[in-house]
Amino acid sequence: MASIVSAVRPLRVLLVEDEVLISEWVAQTLNEQGFAVQTASNAAEALEHLKRTPVDVLFTDVNLLGEMDGIELARRARELTPGLTIVYASGGMNALDSALRVPGSLFVAKPYDPAFIGPLLANAAKAEADHVLA
Repeated sequence: MASIVSAVRPLRVLLVEDEVLISEWVAQTLNEQGFAVQTASNAAEALEHLKRTPVDVLFTDVNLLGEMDGIELARRARELTPGLTIVYASGGMNALDSALRVPGSLFVAKPYDPAFIGPLLANAAKAEADHVLA
């Protein structure tokens, strides 16, 4: 599969998904597309990762195991990194109310084709960078 991200520095994606098979499948597909992907299986693990490692895109499931869901994770992630691109995913809903999402974020309904996610993440990151530079 051809790389869709910059050869200068791949986009760093933190994929937060508690379903192991989905996480592995999506991470592999994104890696093949040229992304630098790290994974976390819950929000607490993701926050620890965000505190110590730079990330360009947070791609999180809404319904996560543990005490914190993807909605709260995204809010806290934006507090840590104000310009962070955030994309939510969920199989339990077809849309996420904009009042629940952080500004400028996107939502993807499951099931989705992982090959579709790479271009979506790249475009979302570019739009966030353009917004910050404007």
